[in-house]
Amino acid sequence: MPPVCFVNVISPAELVARVDAALWNPAATVADIQAFCADAREHRFRAVCVNGSRVELAYARLEDSGVQVVALIGFPLGAMDTDAKRYEAEVAVDHGAHEIEVVLNPGWLKDSAHRQVLRELRDVVEAADERPVCAVIETTHLTREEISAACHLILESGAKAVATATEFWPDTHAAQADVKLLRESLALDFVVKAAGGIRDAQTARALLDAGATRIGTTDPGSLWQSLQAHNGLF
Repeated sequence: MPPVCFVNVISPAELVARVDAALWNPAATVADIQAFCADAREHRFRAVCVNGSRVELAYARLEDSGVQVVALIGFPLGAMDTDAKRYEAEVAVDHGAHEIEVVLNPGWLKDSAHRQVLRELRDVVEAADERPVCAVIETTHLTREEISAACHLILESGAKAVATATEFWPDTHAAQADVKLLRESLALDFVVKAAGGIRDAQTARALLDAGATRIGTTDPGSLWQSLQAHNGLF
């Protein structure tokens, strides 16, 4: 197989700086979170994403490291009441979250309940108290029309980013076509986070070339090992 040729050259260090490492396993212990944060600090990932009950711990372990703490809101289903999401965001901010990542209600998107989606997302943006909000839309389970409609609502809400997946569902995968559609539907400076089954550097790089700004992964160890195999630019 011939080598993959990328449009723009990027170094492994530059790619790492775009990685959001997520640990949302509800059974994760204090020791697990501490080790996860230590790895993120050592490898200089852009951010760690954790459940609300672990935000305070992650913040304490990563203080002054430059690694951002992202609070996961409404994870992983997104189907709870709007007030619950808003409260989760408020508490996460109190515990030190730098950013908020909220799962949009997939049933509402399927129902074209756009007013409800927009109202909920605006509530979370307000609760975030000027911290950036990323909306997760599970692109694998949406049509192109639903993805485009979601992008319009996200732009209107004041959110600053969109993510393709939570990685909760077994069939989750970050597709280049979905990333390209998000990029086409959003402002050029809007953050697009590709997430879903990303385990190696070439997949990550291909998604960045498709228009992603960041890479989300629940397997940062495998991605790091793959990055280490690239000693130079790729």
